[in-house]
Amino acid sequence: MICITLPDNSIREFESPPSGMDIALSISEGFARNCIAMEIDGILKDLTAPVEKDASVRLLTPKDAESMEILRHSAAHVMAEAVLKLYPEARLTIGPVVENGFYYDIDMQSISEEDFPKIEAEIEAIIKEKKSFVRKEMTRSEATDFFKDEPYKLEIIDSLEGEVFSLYEQGDFIDLCRGPHLPHTGHIKAIKLMRVSGAYWRADQSRQQLQRIYGTAFFDKKDLKAYLTLLEEAKKRDHRKLGVQLDLFSFHDEAPGMPFFHAKGMDVWNALLQYWREAHRDAGYVETKTPIMLNRVLWEKSGHWENYRENMYTSRVDEMEYAIKPMNCPGGMLLFGMRPHSYKDLPHRAGEIGLVHRHEMSGALSGLFRVRAFHQDDAHIFMTPDQIQQEILGVLQLVDRIYATFGLDFHLELSTRPEKSIGSDAQWEQATEGLRSALDAYGKGYQVNEGDGAFYGPKIDIHIKDAIGRTWQCGTIQLDMALPERFDLNYIGKDNEKHRPIMIHRVIYGSIERFFGILTEHFAGKFPLWLAPVQIMLLPMNDDLIPATEELKKELTAAGLRVEVDTRSESLKKKVRDAQLLQIPIMVTIGAKEIETKTFAVRTLDGKVIMGMERSLFLETIEEHISRRSLSPEIFKS
Repeated sequence: MICITLPDNSIREFESPPSGMDIALSISEGFARNCIAMEIDGILKDLTAPVEKDASVRLLTPKDAESMEILRHSAAHVMAEAVLKLYPEARLTIGPVVENGFYYDIDMQSISEEDFPKIEAEIEAIIKEKKSFVRKEMTRSEATDFFKDEPYKLEIIDSLEGEVFSLYEQGDFIDLCRGPHLPHTGHIKAIKLMRVSGAYWRADQSRQQLQRIYGTAFFDKKDLKAYLTLLEEAKKRDHRKLGVQLDLFSFHDEAPGMPFFHAKGMDVWNALLQYWREAHRDAGYVETKTPIMLNRVLWEKSGHWENYRENMYTSRVDEMEYAIKPMNCPGGMLLFGMRPHSYKDLPHRAGEIGLVHRHEMSGALSGLFRVRAFHQDDAHIFMTPDQIQQEILGVLQLVDRIYATFGLDFHLELSTRPEKSIGSDAQWEQATEGLRSALDAYGKGYQVNEGDGAFYGPKIDIHIKDAIGRTWQCGTIQLDMALPERFDLNYIGKDNEKHRPIMIHRVIYGSIERFFGILTEHFAGKFPLWLAPVQIMLLPMNDDLIPATEELKKELTAAGLRVEVDTRSESLKKKVRDAQLLQIPIMVTIGAKEIETKTFAVRTLDGKVIMGMERSLFLETIEEHISRRSLSPEIFKS
């Protein structure tokens, strides 16, 4: 008798090994029709897989988070079959699931989006047939023989360990794959091809260039429609477009992947850093700065030379090899280790806005989201073991404060010990429990990703949600047991003996360039007043008023405001319209009456118009709004 424990702790008994479908049918036929896969003791399997022994089983439906990846993996196979039917000479490589969809790299003639309708028509035909996904196994020799005319599949087989390989069949189509897959193609209710681009086999520019076809799939047509609407909104908010339109930043061929920030972009940048410094000072941090280039000896000690060298920029100076830092951590270790510490000195919190460089493939570069040179707001907290919970809680509270200032909600994920790790069981238990207890005390709720921690310690990942519902992983709180060991860091405890400090490595903005891009899209270029590159545009009604308007600019600038004057010989209507296109929060019309009465005619970006406002009230209102770092577009009350 085989006992199956379901998520509600009910138990189903079977005389012989049941499949997932058997278990689903034991609940109800309607439920079984909706099931797409199962999880056996934490491992995802096809519904057709037998459960050979007593186990905990969770049956997956389209509502489960894991189901979307299974759907899109199956959709990639369906797309590949459709392409092969239309282009028999094509040769398949790999087709993974990626964020929001999937792609397949195919060695074939060049195609364009104009070819998508016929491919999608073939896909729909395959879906209508409700072809079953059938898992098969082959030995290495059988698989090699089966794919003898598929050079890419043969190369994949050669690179894999083991002597038995799984394949999936849908009708006449068969492909190497670990699975799991949907029961049949009919479960794919909505699919769309998104774009096509070039890609090199194995990301090696010396290898064959392939056609990478991207697509997405959903269990419901309404979800696909909502996703496409989201993409249209995202296009309007694209930070690359807004960066040009608002004169914030640019990229140049002379420095690929390394952004140039313009004067207006630097105004936003400096406001971000000013707030970061204020929040960290309040939280008891000191700010440090370490060099961007350090010698090979340091990187060997930190482990980067062995494990990360291919992503580092190196140079030779005075017969010594140097590397431009890809991370700030080793420099922070040197600073802590340069003098003795007592337990009375701990916790020690040190933050750095450090410039780092990482070599990224040119094809992976994407605006401010993926660059080669960026600033990271790293901080390292050195502490005693009994301070873990309070320090993690302190970081979470700081995260909450900073993200709330930008109107960003977030969720938390705790990643625990992976199979390969350093440190003792006791160290991991203490570290993980410290993170878990801090999260419990914080009270926001969190997801646990078992086994997803780094080899050197458990971590908390922080995913922010922007104004249109997209999530971005920016912040990380990482307990690091490796670097204090590698750099032989210590403090003197109450027992007058040396002890290894516990270290938290954390970022909140993450890459500041990336965070800048996220905020640009989050606000759609309409930065709140405190963050806006130009806070006030002065609009003189004629050229004779320009000198007086320039004097007003000096007064407002002296008050700490970012002000510009539109001196063009254009109509007031056009000046207002252009200021609105630049998303400037406040426009002030300057006429002879305003000069004489020392008042302002004020117009805000949200359409409010106030005539005859006293200058003192104007300044007082703005300064109060900025000091609160208010997100509200309503600056002046009626």
